[in-house]
Order: sequence, then C-alpha cells, then structure tokens
Amino acid sequence: QVHLVESGGGSVQAGGSLRLSCAASGYTSAACFGWFRQFPGKEREGIAATTLGSGNTYYADSVKGRFTISRDSAKSAVYLQMNSLKPEDTAMYYCAAARLCIGWSARWSAPSNYGDWGQGTQVTVSS
Repeated sequence: QVHLVESGGGSVQAGGSLRLSCAASGYTSAACFGWFRQFPGKEREGIAATTLGSGNTYYADSVKGRFTISRDSAKSAVYLQMNSLKPEDTAMYYCAAARLCIGWSARWSAPSNYGDWGQGTQVTVSS
C-alpha cells in the first residue's frame, strides 16, 4: 500500500526559507516523485521532480536556483528546500508519486503522469 504525507508548510516573510517533507511508503526505486503547487483557481503546476533510484532532478524555470529537491532512499522521503521565497510562491504544495517513471525528463511536470498524491500543505509568503 502506498502512502504520501507532506509536512513543513507554513508562513514566512519574503526572502525566507521553508523545507517541505514528503514521507513516502510502499515505493520501489523505480518510482519518481514530484512537487506541485496550485494557486487558487489554477491548475496544478509541476515545480520539481526526482527519481528515487538515480536521483535525477528536474525543475521549473520559476523555481530553478531557489528550490532544491532531494530524496532519502533509505527513509523513502522526498524534500523540497525552498529559499529566497517570494509572495508569488504562496500556494498549496503537493507531493506526488509515480510508481514507474520512463522518459521522465519529458514527462515530469504533468500532473496526469502521477498516480498518487499527498493531502497538500499550505505555503504563505508575506511581503
């Protein structure tokens, strides 16, 4: 049985940092994980992803250089370190997993390629 639980959201001032965690259980090293965010009234957008086995990483241009995705294969956990946060980063953040990822460099950012989702955690950045 697979399960994803996010934690680490909260409120921070612009320029600050937060670290999101995603505890994942039931996945093999063939799995991939992504972080998505959703603004009110908008579609979820992929911001970062990683392959659990090899640790390849992918980023959206909007967060590249500020956010870092990492994974701990032994703990089956995925993290998103968010630095230099901006008010426009305010959103609900979700962890997602795909149990088998092939051709992920071209597919990582599409929500439809992930079968499992966490409950989400709110990130609010004030100016």
